[in-house]
Amino acid sequence: MSNLLELRDLRKSYGAGEGRVEVLKGITMDVAAGETIALVGASGAGKSTLLHIMGTLDLPTGGTLSFQGEDIFRRSEADLATFRNRTIGFVFQFHHLLPEFTALENVMMPGLINRRKRREVEPMAEELLRRVGLGQRLTHRPTELSGGEQQRVAIARALLLSPPLLLADEPTGNLDRKSSDGVHDVLRQLHDELGLTLIIVTHNERFAASMGKIVQLEDGRIS
Repeated sequence: MSNLLELRDLRKSYGAGEGRVEVLKGITMDVAAGETIALVGASGAGKSTLLHIMGTLDLPTGGTLSFQGEDIFRRSEADLATFRNRTIGFVFQFHHLLPEFTALENVMMPGLINRRKRREVEPMAEELLRRVGLGQRLTHRPTELSGGEQQRVAIARALLLSPPLLLADEPTGNLDRKSSDGVHDVLRQLHDELGLTLIIVTHNERFAASMGKIVQLEDGRIS
């Protein structure tokens, strides 16, 4: 299995001088294509910061991040935005659905932003909603959906452009246990069906244990 991501001595700090705060202190790890990884650790350990750098939402202070052998941060900001849009799906603790649009329209949004035709992206969005168990909720708006259903819409939206990498930051942090289990099942099923590489920040020990690998962060380092 080839590596999708290679992290070498990744560091991240904020501020300067005496006010400088080191969040990541030299992270080195490989992520194989198709792998499932749980990032775990106490609050403030650097999990979300690491996830954001892997998703190119944030820049490291030092070190390198390679995607399929390419040092990805050598790209221009515009090229990096295009890469991110086409290659990485994001799911956050808060689903960030647009309340004025239906579930189907929310899932279609990345394709429309990417200037694809509605007739092209609509069947793709509908199929993804069926995959996550929301085939009967296509025309429902977010306020008409449960928390777990809203997060499933967010997952479908993240996968519209068929990214090989899905990053999730506490995707069930605001859900009850039953809804959380449902979202976890959907993520595992999509990994199996689509061959996704899945990296998830979670405090849910049961969910972490179901992943292929657990990476424990402590004080900005892999422990």
